[in-house]
Amino acid sequence: MPTHTGSPRGPTLPAHRLPDLPRRVAIPVPVQTRATPAPAAPLERFNAAPAEEAAGTLLACLHSRAWADRLVAHRPYPDLPALLAAADEAAYDLSSDDLSEALAAETLPALPEDTYAAAHTALSAAHAAYESRFGHVFVICLDGLSPDETLNHVLAAIRSRLNNDVDEERLVAAEELRRLARTRLTSTL
Repeated sequence: MPTHTGSPRGPTLPAHRLPDLPRRVAIPVPVQTRATPAPAAPLERFNAAPAEEAAGTLLACLHSRAWADRLVAHRPYPDLPALLAAADEAAYDLSSDDLSEALAAETLPALPEDTYAAAHTALSAAHAAYESRFGHVFVICLDGLSPDETLNHVLAAIRSRLNNDVDEERLVAAEELRRLARTRLTSTL
């Protein structure tokens, strides 16, 4: 084992030349970095948004002011399933006037671009018959259908629902609106 002989030990690290800084000491200071917050999730933004902005988001999903106001008033929602459950409950509680408001804002479902002209004619006639009988646009949720199935599904549904009485069809239309709202909320938030 080596013993200390009194001679100075040499540097163990290579010598670096520092600039001459009279009365200053070069001590590295750790740089304070502020972590950039992660962007808020859509539901978090919805929960934190001003009431009118949140209502606007909801009205794009289902155009009923009473429905949107009810959901806005019960914020914050802990997760999307809680919001969807509240949306379902509020949709079931729509008054006749609220349902009429929502139905008036709906548009016809879009058909695939390559649909034959005869199919457009048949669908236009079916929509006209439906609107004449029930006084509002035909609504249907096409969630989960492939574009190839859309036309046949819509035509079959219109023909079937034309046999409903007015009160029965309002219930069916309300259920379709509820399903549409769920689908739109899910894609939005």
